Amino acid sequence: MQRSDDEILHDVQAELKWEPSLRSEHIAIAVRDGVVSLAGYVLSYYDKWKAERVAGHVKGVRALANDIEVRLPSSSIRPDPEIARAIIEAFRWNLLIPHDDIRVTVDHGWVTLEGHVNWYYQKEEAERAVRGVTGVRGVTNLCTVIPAPASSDVKQRIKDALARGVRFDAEHIQVEITNSRAILKGTVRSYTERHDAERAALNAPGVTQVENHLVVDPTVGVSAAV
Repeated sequence: MQRSDDEILHDVQAELKWEPSLRSEHIAIAVRDGVVSLAGYVLSYYDKWKAERVAGHVKGVRALANDIEVRLPSSSIRPDPEIARAIIEAFRWNLLIPHDDIRVTVDHGWVTLEGHVNWYYQKEEAERAVRGVTGVRGVTNLCTVIPAPASSDVKQRIKDALARGVRFDAEHIQVEITNSRAILKGTVRSYTERHDAERAALNAPGVTQVENHLVVDPTVGVSAAV
């Protein structure tokens, strides 16, 4: 059964308040046709990112727009060179990040990452490390994943990974491979499931890009389970 916008709004508000690591008192929420819009302001870039992830887990959310503004308190404002040095140091202490291959630029607290990595998880890990640095207002991740030779069974590997995941109804997801690009089609049950399916495909060897055409339909698989 499809959930109403009021039900989704109530649950998003409750989830944001329930998350102990998130300061959400200044976040405004609107829902229309299952699409959640977040506005207002938070005191760190981490809070902005966390709010999106928490809201995306609510049942019935089809898509999400995050227009939250980051307003750093005076105690968190740092010069750009200091922020850049802190990020580089964080990279050096993280074994998952090929720090010599990533360039960091900071402009008024906004961080841009450039360079190349061998795996998508390394690109993702670099951005994750930045989120926790004091003074960061936002991140643009332009790191390029250098395609490794794709194995002939990469399509089957992605389908197997989806089938193993408890979060997915893999029977409703179709996978196509074009060079190093994976194309996902079909239906999933939630916004979070759509996001996680994309991440699962990006973890496949040789895949550097995903076209995510998955449609969120909370009723998928319901009739089969009855």
